[in-house]
Amino acid sequence: MDLKREYRPLLWMTGLFLAAYFLPVDDAAFLGAIRDALALTRWYAREHVILCLLPAFFIAGTIAVFISKEAVIRYLGPAAPKWVAYLTASVSGSVLAVCSCTVLPLFAGIRQRGAGLGPAATFLYAGPAINVLAIILTAQVLGLELGLARVVGAIAFSILIGLIMHALYRSEEMERAAQQLQHGEEDGPKPLWKTSLHFLALVAILVFANWGDPGPDAGLLGSIYELKWMLTGLSAVILAVSLVVSLGLEPRWVALWAGISAGGTFFFHAHPQIPFAISVIALSVILYISPGEPREWLSETWGFTRLILPLLAAGVLVAGFLLGSPGGGGGIVPDAWIAGLVGGESLRANLVASVAGAFMYFATLTEIPILQGLLAGGMGDGPALALLLAGPAVSLPNMLVIRGVIGTRKTVVFLALVVIMATASGLIYGTIT
Repeated sequence: MDLKREYRPLLWMTGLFLAAYFLPVDDAAFLGAIRDALALTRWYAREHVILCLLPAFFIAGTIAVFISKEAVIRYLGPAAPKWVAYLTASVSGSVLAVCSCTVLPLFAGIRQRGAGLGPAATFLYAGPAINVLAIILTAQVLGLELGLARVVGAIAFSILIGLIMHALYRSEEMERAAQQLQHGEEDGPKPLWKTSLHFLALVAILVFANWGDPGPDAGLLGSIYELKWMLTGLSAVILAVSLVVSLGLEPRWVALWAGISAGGTFFFHAHPQIPFAISVIALSVILYISPGEPREWLSETWGFTRLILPLLAAGVLVAGFLLGSPGGGGGIVPDAWIAGLVGGESLRANLVASVAGAFMYFATLTEIPILQGLLAGGMGDGPALALLLAGPAVSLPNMLVIRGVIGTRKTVVFLALVVIMATASGLIYGTIT
């Protein structure tokens, strides 16, 4: 037996044995943390997988198959003009208004298609952080000053993080750009209007299906919100037109799919996951039996799903065990510890808020009521901003997937930049308020 080769398996088995041997199965806090981990996983499966992630996977597949690699490199590549690349990344990320997990398939898609590390990092941060509705609600619920500080910090962070990531790995990115130019354009020409119709219809389904209730005093926005499922169904009809025109799918099968999708989302919106799941299954079957680009689209979509979903599931379980679930307990780390550490405007308070926010999972808009409770419990204004800037943008499940796309070292650097900038912003904001 070669001890040099076998010591790692031995250490793993020893560690697992000791962990099992000393499991505190009689401890109420430990059992409560397990319940919270399972509760968060169930909540995530019910509220996010079908309505958020599945459309995002199909959009990522669309990027991989239908979006020209040359176009992605031109606008988001390492050698693209900086003002074009970072403006495109920040705007396109913010338009989606998704959570830190839903943005991951899209990030993986543009990175695979040739986007530079800097613009891809800007897109990754901007998607969940620059959420227009969340910023408006922050100003309404937590105060105008905090809302303005959030929007300024999020926009600045998205671009600054991207620029720093590019600068740190500039030589590597330039080498990647040279390889892209050497390989040349592998895609055949695709009419822009066809690709745009297909892509925008999928984005509209994602945005409308996950549009959160703006509240009773939202005015015109609230009136439009009442039509969200009608708009979702209309988006499905537009996608059906694109499936026939752009991909040449059989019209009768697409018409049947469109009827199921539009009718299901409109008439059964009290339980939208059911018609949504049926619609996804039906579309997958249609794509699978259609050779060429339709089957390639399905193959790429499945590739992103297989890569990302297991890591997200593991991350959500660990996050729930450590920090609890929405409406549940506080996980193995007591809420009182965090609340006690984020009081005042000290460096420690801001750093704890940034780190805790970075590891917690926030669905879109859930950070606002959580923060409202922490502020009522004595949290400082600076740590509140730090949590707002770090929390929605990254999470433990998010980190696991980012690592699979860009590697461990770059993921650690990205996370460190988010935490450092959020902490510094909290310190500055707490000093001037």
